[in-house]
Amino acid sequence: MLQVQFIRQNKELVLERLAVKNFADAAAIVEEVLALDEQRKKLTLDYDETQAKVNSASKEIGKLMASGDKSGAESRKQEVATFKQALGPINEQLGATEKLLHDTLVRLPNLPGSTVPKGRTPEENVEIRRGGVIPTLAEGAVPHWDLAKQYDLIDFELGNKITGSGFPVYKNKGARLQRALISYFLDFNTAAGYNEMLTPFMVNETSAYGTGQLPDKEGQMYYMPEDNFYLIPTSEVPVTNIYRDEILKENELPVKLTAYSPCFRREAGSYGKDVRGLNRLHQFEKVELVQLVHPDKSYAVLDEMVAHVEKLIQSLGLPYRILNLCGGDMGFAAAQTFDFEVWSAAQQKWLEVSSVSNFETFQTNRMKVRYKDENGKNVLVHSLNGSSLACPRIMATLLENNQTPEGILLPEVLHKYFGTDRIA
Repeated sequence: MLQVQFIRQNKELVLERLAVKNFADAAAIVEEVLALDEQRKKLTLDYDETQAKVNSASKEIGKLMASGDKSGAESRKQEVATFKQALGPINEQLGATEKLLHDTLVRLPNLPGSTVPKGRTPEENVEIRRGGVIPTLAEGAVPHWDLAKQYDLIDFELGNKITGSGFPVYKNKGARLQRALISYFLDFNTAAGYNEMLTPFMVNETSAYGTGQLPDKEGQMYYMPEDNFYLIPTSEVPVTNIYRDEILKENELPVKLTAYSPCFRREAGSYGKDVRGLNRLHQFEKVELVQLVHPDKSYAVLDEMVAHVEKLIQSLGLPYRILNLCGGDMGFAAAQTFDFEVWSAAQQKWLEVSSVSNFETFQTNRMKVRYKDENGKNVLVHSLNGSSLACPRIMATLLENNQTPEGILLPEVLHKYFGTDRIA
């Protein structure tokens, strides 16, 4: 959530940066925020002045009574009663104004950073670099959904029977490969200094609001109204909320966490050939990175996290590219995002497998995650997160890109986790 004071002091900058994000209602909402803030300040002043009159008159009553002026004291008591009666409506109006200000403020997305390219669509994202070798598959190579059936790895029809489309059942060596990927990703992250967590897979409304899923992505989350819980779209949500309403010591930064979780997404409106197989699911497994850092260091940390995910993909031997997302393709809460895509040789297209983002203070302002600086002042930390990695499309490309007449050859880093060097 943006801060009102920052908007007031940097109105033109805010409008210019929101234009990069192609946020159509920016000017109107900014003006509404500023007007409501003025109203809030006026009501606060009215309340404080009226309360001061109450306090002053109350003191005078005591003095008048002590001097024997009962008539004067009674007159002041009537004034105090009138002032107190006026406080109620002022306070009620102040509360309503503060709520409306908050509800209006949360409609504004985060400001994109200075190096975010302009653009409206994914086609306008800027490729930073690519790596790995795009394989040339033998004649007769097939996509992963055919390989899954051939080697009895994944049953999409069974998942549809049990739950519905987008909920696959991993079987036999497919289930083992899924477990191998999760274990390897977690070990890779903990070796780099991330502390492993296992958090709930459901969160309350406050947690979903804290990381920016609410109110922006309410329609994309699975909701349980009886308990007012949400199934998590990513472990970023519960992990980041560990530090909600906490004040850290400066020497405790950075906080580096990694977590595995299933992820649940309604993916409303998704259909067609691009959602076939593992390309887009309602439930999938992912390992996440989260960092809480000193605000002066967050963009250096963003670069470090990008490099970390890049090394992980390189270790799997997959061809990849890194994209700097344009303003129109970024998430609501992000200040800057780099996407990783791997090349699917059988489908002949790039598949997104990770997003690494800096949220600056957008999430931590909502969650009140702060540190105490050397002057004793409470300062908002910056939050970052990234996928390291999402399993479905990694599995899809590993199966497709490594298919041979002798079976599906697995990268060396997975051999000890999977138990052998291939699926045959």
